[in-house]
Parts: sequence; C-alpha cells; structure tokens
Amino acid sequence: MNASKPEPTDVTPENARNLLTDLVSISSPSGEEREAAERLVEFFTANGREAWIDDVGNVRAPADDAVLLTSHVDTVPGEIPVEVRPADADDLEAEVASEEGEDVLWGRGSVDATGPLAAMAVAAVRTGVSFVGVVGEETNSRGARHLVVDREEPDAVVNGEPSGATGITLGYRGFLAGTYVATSESGHTSRPEPNAIQHAIDWWTAVEDAFADDEYHPVFERVTAKPVDVDGGSSADGLSVETTLEVQLRIPPTLTADAVRETAEAELEIGTVSWAEPIPPVMESPRTEVARAFRAAIREQDADPRLLRKTGTSDMNLYAGTWDCPMATYGPGNSDLDHAPNERLSLSEFDRSVSVLESVATDLRGDTQ
Repeated sequence: MNASKPEPTDVTPENARNLLTDLVSISSPSGEEREAAERLVEFFTANGREAWIDDVGNVRAPADDAVLLTSHVDTVPGEIPVEVRPADADDLEAEVASEEGEDVLWGRGSVDATGPLAAMAVAAVRTGVSFVGVVGEETNSRGARHLVVDREEPDAVVNGEPSGATGITLGYRGFLAGTYVATSESGHTSRPEPNAIQHAIDWWTAVEDAFADDEYHPVFERVTAKPVDVDGGSSADGLSVETTLEVQLRIPPTLTADAVRETAEAELEIGTVSWAEPIPPVMESPRTEVARAFRAAIREQDADPRLLRKTGTSDMNLYAGTWDCPMATYGPGNSDLDHAPNERLSLSEFDRSVSVLESVATDLRGDTQ
C-alpha cells in the first residue's frame, strides 16, 4: 500500500472540462503519448498531488490504494477537428445527448478513452485515491503489462473505458493473436496442386468452421475468429510462393486461451503458426463491493444502473489476470463511437460520470481519510 494519503482537493466543473478538452486536443496515438502524459502530470501537481511519468510512459499518481482509478492515455490514429457543438437530432439518435442544445465535444479520443481518463483524473484528485494513466492499450497494452509487475496490488480497481454514465462493465472476452506462415514451390497456375496462399485459406476456413456457433448464441459467449492482414505471392527469386496471415481470436470466459489455441492448431496440416502472449477473458461478479458502489452511485444520479459485458478486450483483462481484487470498468461515452470518424462526447455526461466516480471512490475509501 502507498503510505501517502493526500487530502481530497476540489476541482471545479469548469477545470474538469478544461482538462478533458486539453487532452482531446493533444494528439496521442499509441507510441506518441508523451505530451498528453505531461498534461496529466501538470494537472496533478497543480492540485497538490505527486505525479510522474514512469519508465514505459505511464502517468503515476499514487495515493490511497483503497481503489486505483486507471485508464489509457493513447488513442487510435485519426484527426477529428476538436470543437464543442450543441447537440442536434443526430446526437439524440446516436444516444450521445439527452436533449437538443446540450454541449457535445468532438475529437479523437473523446470517447475511447480520453473522456474516461479525464474523469478518473478529476475524481482521483477530488477523493485522494490512486491514479495511473497507462500507455499502449490500443496496441500491445505495454503500460498495463508493466503496471501489474511494478506496483503492489490495490484493494480495488476501476478501469476506464466508455460504458455510458449508467453502465458498469463487468466482463470482457480474451484475446489471442497469431501469425500463420506457409511456403510452397512455384508453378504454373494451371497446375491443380494448392499453393501457399490456398493452404492459408484452407487452414483459416477450417478454424472458422471449428468455432462456428449457433447465431442465436450470445456473441460474448462465442469465439470470434478474424483474419486481420494477409501478404502473399511469389518470392523475390521466383522459386516459391509465400504467404503470411495475421489472425485474431476473441475468447469467451467459458474457455481458456490454451483451449482456443489447441483447437486452431488441430486444423493445421501445412504451414506453421506462432502465437503472441494471450490476454485472458474476465467476468467479474456483480456482487463485489466495487459493483455495489457503482450501483449506489448511479442511483444517486436518479438513474438505473446497467450491467454490461463487452465483446472486445481491455486492460481490465490483464489486471484481473494478475491481481486478486474486485474491479469493474466504467466511463462516459457511447462505445459504438469508439474509433469512429464521428467520435464525440456529451459534456453533461462527462460531468455525471465524474460525480459517479467520486461517489464510488469515496465509498470504497470508507473511513480511511
């Protein structure tokens, strides 16, 4: 546990929104998070909190480990002009705003996950709990992987990703990435023997068939198999045909990465496949003190809490795979707008999410202040 337990410091709603707008205005695709990280450090130090950037680029602001608030600093690439506009009918239809005229912030990362990141930074200062902004979540999760081996386990974790101001995400599927490689002798295309490209197609078709499931089975409970990149053709010397196929599989909590890998490899007759380190699935109980604190905080906002399971993967998977403490994922924003060209966030929803996080952190901190 961290010995330092700073007193809560007030952050005005205006300053909270300013932090959000500043961070969204700073381009921070994976690998280029430094400027945004420095803005976060500036925010914490200006509010009397110790903060620094660690060896991999994470922003560390340790305090009371009754709960660790953490989200990712990086975004996917893409330029979206940063501006605040009044909500219109399209915003209402997309469930971005609750009424026309409400202020909506446009910009890359406003939803995934700079909105949750800024909300957590503000709530951490207001309540005196620990905060980490991690890097590389959109690529290899290098920040979260470093964090779980470089700090002690907190009492609880709240991970920042868009769930909407009333959503509590308790489950994510796991992730397994592989690279298939095959080589065959070159020959005239009139010959019937399959080449390396066909071998790759045959293997992946067999893998998809192996994981085929009833379409009425919930997606969260299925394995989703997707090819994400392919490169193939004649070798430079013209003597062979070469193929490389990059694939990704999403793993439901009912299966392990080993089981999914074994099923895929069982269909392998020609070629080889190498696997990256998997990310395990996670499904947290709705009865933990973290989930209970969120339900109470959302009801304080005169809203009905929603328990969510996401078909993707987040850093919470890594935290749950290493730390044996209760956790959940939460943050403002409509996740349907993740990575989208029209990514935008209601500022009133941002305000509500800060209030929810503040209530949750205060609840979990209890009488330790």
